[in-house]
Amino acid sequence: MQDLKDRVALVTGGTRGIGREIATLLSSLGSRVALTGTQAQVALSVAAQIRSRTSHEVLGVGLDVANDEDVDRAIDSVVERFGRLDVLVSNAGVTHDNLLLRMSAQEWDRVLQVNLRGAFLCTRRALKTMLRQRSGVIICISSVVGLTGSPGQANYAAAKAGLIGLTRTIAREYAAKGIRANVVAPGFIDTDMTSGLPEARKGELLQKIPLGRVGVARDVAQAVAFLASDLSSYVTGQVLSVDGGLSI
Repeated sequence: MQDLKDRVALVTGGTRGIGREIATLLSSLGSRVALTGTQAQVALSVAAQIRSRTSHEVLGVGLDVANDEDVDRAIDSVVERFGRLDVLVSNAGVTHDNLLLRMSAQEWDRVLQVNLRGAFLCTRRALKTMLRQRSGVIICISSVVGLTGSPGQANYAAAKAGLIGLTRTIAREYAAKGIRANVVAPGFIDTDMTSGLPEARKGELLQKIPLGRVGVARDVAQAVAFLASDLSSYVTGQVLSVDGGLSI
């Protein structure tokens, strides 16, 4: 059974969708959790809601993951509050979809800044604490499109593919220091981000999923909890696809 009692976990982009479900599940399994969102008041509110459900300490932090100073400040505050950092879940992400020829440099840059640069900045700061502890787990939330590509999402697919390269490099560089790094790659998950897809597109995707159903945020959160726990103590540098078989 997964036991994350007394672990300290930081979940970026934890105020809604997959991130919120990850924060909720890690808290229910005994972790002290810090979750971030771009709006501090929203993060505080969501943290209070999770805390009332799980009875474990949950901290809400305002954070722009693409800002160096903001990242250092936020993670410093988490370590100061809890005394350590055991699990970093880099989940914060945005989309600005467009066909490549129509995609602006601003659309490209913003998605790469949040989805990839943000994970780099958070990991770089988290590693400083984890190296002192000689232990830690880093989990990046990628996407099936980082493995397959996706028309109209060149920026998003590039960022999510970049997370895989980043994570595998972290796994190689810091395994000897007791730090593991893995990727979770969700497929078609029912969240706010996917709710805006045209019904025809949803139908097309559903037909391609061997398990025959759309995923839910809990499916992804359970994979994260496994990778955060000692049940995966011999797993590092891997990509765990949570997609109902879509990528095959």
